Amino acid sequence: MRQQEGAKKKFTGLLALTAISAVALAGCTSGTDSEESAGTQSPTAEAVAIVLEYTGPAIELSYWNGFTGGDGPFMQSMVEEFNASHDNITIVNNTLPWGDMYSTLPTAVGAGEGPDVGAMHMDQLPTFAARGLIVPLDDLVVTLGLTSDDFTPEVWDATLYDAARVGIPLDVHSLAMYYNTEHFEKAGITAVPTNGAEFEAALIALQAAGYQNPFWMPNRWPSHLMTLSLTWQFGGSAWGADGSSADFASEAGVKALEWQRSIIDKGFSPNDVAGDSQYIAFKNGENSITWDGIWQINDLQGSEMPFGVAAIPMIGTEPGVWANAHNFFMTTQAAKDANKAQASKVFIAWMSEKSGDWAGSGMIPARDSVRTSGVLDGLPQGPVADQISAMRFLPAVPGIGGVQGATFEVAVSNGILGLEDIATALKAAQDQANALLEENRVQFGG
Repeated sequence: MRQQEGAKKKFTGLLALTAISAVALAGCTSGTDSEESAGTQSPTAEAVAIVLEYTGPAIELSYWNGFTGGDGPFMQSMVEEFNASHDNITIVNNTLPWGDMYSTLPTAVGAGEGPDVGAMHMDQLPTFAARGLIVPLDDLVVTLGLTSDDFTPEVWDATLYDAARVGIPLDVHSLAMYYNTEHFEKAGITAVPTNGAEFEAALIALQAAGYQNPFWMPNRWPSHLMTLSLTWQFGGSAWGADGSSADFASEAGVKALEWQRSIIDKGFSPNDVAGDSQYIAFKNGENSITWDGIWQINDLQGSEMPFGVAAIPMIGTEPGVWANAHNFFMTTQAAKDANKAQASKVFIAWMSEKSGDWAGSGMIPARDSVRTSGVLDGLPQGPVADQISAMRFLPAVPGIGGVQGATFEVAVSNGILGLEDIATALKAAQDQANALLEENRVQFGG
């Protein structure tokens, strides 16, 4: 609920103590500071309201994010909704590719020309916190009543850096399997494949139906996300549990990348598929199945092509799929200005309370209470959300994303292209990654 009083507006998040937020009461009724106030009102006997307000002069905030896929237009609509309901805060939405955002942010914030508030992946939080570019949000966590009980452990723990909460989780997202329903019907496939044998049988049936290359295997994005997923499925992990070491060349890692290369060797995919071209081909009906992130759902719906969404099959011996989470953050740039800091918190709080609406972007709400409240009923990502226990995340270690890009992703690409022996490529990348991790421990501490 939002309330307006003359030139100021309050954001009031009404958290019902039902399935929507059974854990909110304890957090909402404790602790305030000079900039925030937590109040209560009683529309019903079973509700607590959070009031977070900005009463300063009209202000403009720069908001950076990387929602360049089908989720982008939905985020823009939410920003517009926020702006329309807050007459003294204007959010300027700046969307750019994630990689560009991460590489640009340090210099921009240092010059005072970066974002005041933004969204980033959870595995990036420790890196930017260690570099002193984002600030703790513990007071906002308390005000919103967020606790570990409402999140998966990996998502909650990743927001903590040096004993401070530096991110507010918005969603979780993972790889998913997209399939062309018309192709499946023509091939006589009546059930979505859920394991390796069924998946290969489906590919063979699709070829028999005239779809020569039904499943394109890219040598770049998102191929390494497939390798990570398959490594977990074969019983391993590309990274040690604490992120202190790389284990790319384990038996599970080699099996994972060999399976990906076998898709090409068996004729299910052409060779030398450039990154993301497998998705474009799927969207154009040139292949029948693709594995990509759930962020593509809205884009595919806009294309009106016939498709279905499912969890990726269990090719190995146990469930496992790469996942990540978007988190809101506030920069040191905003923290230097009391008005910007408070207005940023109002925006983050509003977005956090709207995480159920954000499911319309194709994402999965990070909060367990929201995710199980019915907001996903009938949405395409519902079957993927049902597999949340199988989702696996990178360790929250400063610099791990850069290390992975410089080592693991290169080895995966070379292995899929057949340029190097797979075990040899993974071992060389593993050794290089471990050396870089040691350099990061010196740079960031730990």
